[in-house]
Amino acid sequence: MFEDSFVIVDLETTGLSPKNSEIIEIGAIKVVNNKVVDKMDVFVKPSRPLPWFITNLTGITNEMVDEGLSAKEAIKVFDEFSYGMRLMAHNARFDMSFLDVYMKKELGKSIREDSMDTLLLSRKIVKDVPNYKLETLANRFNIDYSGAHRSLRDCEITLDVYNNIRRMYSSEQCG
Repeated sequence: MFEDSFVIVDLETTGLSPKNSEIIEIGAIKVVNNKVVDKMDVFVKPSRPLPWFITNLTGITNEMVDEGLSAKEAIKVFDEFSYGMRLMAHNARFDMSFLDVYMKKELGKSIREDSMDTLLLSRKIVKDVPNYKLETLANRFNIDYSGAHRSLRDCEITLDVYNNIRRMYSSEQCG
């Protein structure tokens, strides 16, 4: 159920549909033997200006993404960064759906199917929360949520949530 080596990924996008929306930021943290060994964070230049509500939510501006990588360059950087590693995300279905569309379109291959999801994991183990949003879980475990809705920061929060869920599970098994 728990692993020691993986890549946590988080995306910021222009909307909820991978077919109609675009990735504007990819953040990832590589963990090997429970130690952070590398991080990446890239902006992706979208084909049209950002919706105001996305800028309001994320703090990402058109000026920031105008200097970003092309979709092909960004997905290639991520693919190389995460090569051979199992992926993890909070609400992995969302991030993996975007990554799969981009991987197929830009690199001609599919995303790996065996991602881990801290949302699903928390539903199995954490029973004293009203919902399983990342913010709720961060609050539950006293994790600083400031800077959220930026890819790399969300990866850091997800890693902290994962480690707390792991400790909670271990203490329940031993206790």
